[in-house]
Amino acid sequence: MLMPTSLQKPSSNETRSGRRSEAPPDAPPLARAIEVIGVPMTYAGNCEIYGEGEPADHLYKVVRGAVRTSKVLADGRRQIGSFYLPGDIFGLEIGNDHAFSAEAITDSKVLVVRRSTLVGLASFDSTITQEMWKLAGRELARIQGHILLLVKNAQERVVSFLLEMADHTPEGRPIELPMSRQDIADYLGLTVETVSRTMTALDRDGAIHFLTAHSVMVRQRSALARLSA
Repeated sequence: MLMPTSLQKPSSNETRSGRRSEAPPDAPPLARAIEVIGVPMTYAGNCEIYGEGEPADHLYKVVRGAVRTSKVLADGRRQIGSFYLPGDIFGLEIGNDHAFSAEAITDSKVLVVRRSTLVGLASFDSTITQEMWKLAGRELARIQGHILLLVKNAQERVVSFLLEMADHTPEGRPIELPMSRQDIADYLGLTVETVSRTMTALDRDGAIHFLTAHSVMVRQRSALARLSA
């Protein structure tokens, strides 16, 4: 496994238990706990964070950048399982080992915390227990949603992906797409050519407007949602 580019140590004005929390005061207890006890680490783009089959001993929260999870199939094709953007927590597994590997898409900063530490905190705080269950539920829903996505046609898959990214973006702001077209294609089970052709058609038809190769405006989110049905 490739090592991260740096490990950022707490500064002198940070608490003995971790760092000054960057989470807002009304953040859920799980998010606050990760902010306080998580170790910040930075990874260069395309650097591996953990590998498929490695022990799932830690949870991770994206602070900056973007992360993808993926695995190589028997025929050599790569299947991307999920994309994680700032604020997202990843690395939670049902079993003891990681089913996918995780890599930074761009230069990224993540907070790393031992799963056993969070389990220990949960034994004293029922709200953290509830949030761990909710996190597990969201990951299950993410997997189920991805399975359903792969039975749609090409336009529906691309639109569903754009709407998924839009969920991380305030209404009226451009959607940032830090991943490559190849990443998107491997996530959607399409070729790069099909992804590019479909996005060009959506731009031409006025559903979206690309500001740059990695930044897109959604004209009307409700109208775009109808295309994903």
